[in-house]
Amino acid sequence: MASDTERSTRMPAAATGSPGWIASLGGPTAGIAIATLLLFAICIVVAPQSLSSGALSGTVPFAAILALVALGQTLVIQQGGIDLSVPGVVSLSAVIVCYFANGGPGGSPDLVPALALAFGAAALAGLISGILVSRVSVAPIVATIGMNALLYGVNISISGGTPVAIPLEISAFVNAKLFGLSLLAYLALAVAVVLIFIIKATSFGRVFEAVGANERAARAAGIATARYKTAAYIGAALLYAAGGIFLGGLMQLPSPQQGDNYLMPSIAAAVLGGTSLFGGRGNLAATVIAAIFLTQLQQLVLTTGASVGVQYLFQGAAILIGLGVYGVKFKDLSRLFRVRNRSYC
Repeated sequence: MASDTERSTRMPAAATGSPGWIASLGGPTAGIAIATLLLFAICIVVAPQSLSSGALSGTVPFAAILALVALGQTLVIQQGGIDLSVPGVVSLSAVIVCYFANGGPGGSPDLVPALALAFGAAALAGLISGILVSRVSVAPIVATIGMNALLYGVNISISGGTPVAIPLEISAFVNAKLFGLSLLAYLALAVAVVLIFIIKATSFGRVFEAVGANERAARAAGIATARYKTAAYIGAALLYAAGGIFLGGLMQLPSPQQGDNYLMPSIAAAVLGGTSLFGGRGNLAATVIAAIFLTQLQQLVLTTGASVGVQYLFQGAAILIGLGVYGVKFKDLSRLFRVRNRSYC
């Protein structure tokens, strides 16, 4: 019996991706990179203090955490879905580590089991969301917002809404530096490189992109599409959990609602990075750069004393712009205009 990889070769080349995967890092990557450089140039003129060593030292870890969360969101969006359970997973993962690593009722005062429990809970949440979307045909927005509510319920039942200090080992790790740069930056970069390699240079990744680009064609080719869609939600949830645990380390006394601020930015980073909200097209490298852009934008807003509402306006505008730039089929529009122009002649 043919494997999913063999079946994917029967699909059009456009759906399975180009073998020149390094070249595919251009386009949106270059665009968001230029926008980020322009933002830094504006910061130099408008608010140079936002680029001071102290400001950058505090910004980089948060940019790395947003990059991890946004990479997970990108995987889901690339499969034509959207994950609204980000706040729940980010918050619950930190709460589990804080509570059980400190020996709460039923827990063991040991960090490793607490971490395993946090990632296991995240994987289970992703598995359930993936099954609901891929096998039960529940709309992604409905499945994940329901999962988010469930996770918040578990969160409150564990913590009672009372913050608990994060283990010192995690705080020490997230605040550590190598060559003057936060370890989280190296970690986020390493995760991005591994994911890019898997998606762009492996048979699994080619099938994954094919399913996202055209699920109906992939299913007709005999590919078990549900596996890949479910894998996207599981992988995304694990990345959210990592981001939540590291965020807890930075906050030291993480709030049970700490994940609330990561839903919109994760979607905005994915869209700014060129990931189509209609699925198929995704750019993980550009997502990481977009996370840097959004984090520095937040720093600029805070430094200038502007309202936090300005930040939300930019995030919303980013999603709308992404929908317009990456969602509209310009070839179809140009063909339509040519037909109309001929009819007037």
